[in-house]
Amino acid sequence: MRISHEAIYQALYVQGRGALRRELTACLRTGRALREPRERARGRGKSFVTPEILISERPACVEDRAVPGHWEGDLILGTSSSAIGTLVERTTRFTILLHLPPLPGHRQQEREKNGPALAGHGAEAVREAITRAIVSLPERLRQSLTWDQGSEMSQHAQLSVDTGLDVYFCDPQSPWQRGTNENTNGLLRQYFPKGTDLSIHRASDLEAVALALNTRPRKTLGWRTPAEALNKLLRSAERSYMPTTI
Repeated sequence: MRISHEAIYQALYVQGRGALRRELTACLRTGRALREPRERARGRGKSFVTPEILISERPACVEDRAVPGHWEGDLILGTSSSAIGTLVERTTRFTILLHLPPLPGHRQQEREKNGPALAGHGAEAVREAITRAIVSLPERLRQSLTWDQGSEMSQHAQLSVDTGLDVYFCDPQSPWQRGTNENTNGLLRQYFPKGTDLSIHRASDLEAVALALNTRPRKTLGWRTPAEALNKLLRSAERSYMPTTI
């Protein structure tokens, strides 16, 4: 007899409300206690995502990881509208964390209509944080960025102008299309658990966590660390640009 993974998940959810028993929830690595019907999630999309920037239009060289400089990004969310931005380079798995602090007094003041998101992870704040992180890198490591269709990326056109990145968007409800980032976000939850306020973490805290991930050996890299893989890549790039002596 065969049984699908969907049937197993549905068997775990009880009372017809999609809520897991508390003891079962504690056993789940993700801590996700609700399961959304797939039909409800279909057909969603954002108006700022046009067909020419969907992931289906992304160059094939990005998929095989042969060319460095292609990134995947996302936000990990916490309580009190807190968030941390994550960027992962596909070839080396090198991780950059974006500090997205809330604006002063964001819990007290009301958001101005069409103004910036007071929680600190609105479109303008995310664009500025990505720009600061990416422009510090060599130009050959600034090729593309793949993100989901969250509204925090609605300023993607300006981001492309500021950084030179080609921005692509996944299909709605398709996190596996940026699987490297999803895997990294799972590792980050060891440091930033779900259900906690992420705004308490300083920029230096994020740098320390990124350092821990980037110095962690990976089987997929032949047990090198992401930092070692990136350094090797940069050294080879420097040698290729050195003039030859006749």
